[in-house]
Amino acid sequence: MTTAGVPSPCISVCRMDDASGWCLGCARTIDEIAAWGVLDDDEKRAVWAQLPARHALLRSRGATAAPAADDRP
Repeated sequence: MTTAGVPSPCISVCRMDDASGWCLGCARTIDEIAAWGVLDDDEKRAVWAQLPARHALLRSRGATAAPAADDRP
């Protein structure tokens, strides 16, 4: 649930890819996921900015469960 500010990219597909260390759903690292609640909006936007490239790499390897759309805030 998002209270304000930058929303979480979580899509409730919480499985980590062993090769990349990214979640197959949201493409964040475990450290980014764990820290999300304490990151400020600029830090969250910096994570969001990395996600399209991560999703593309995961898709190219057939390893993603995430949608192809870029829904960054």
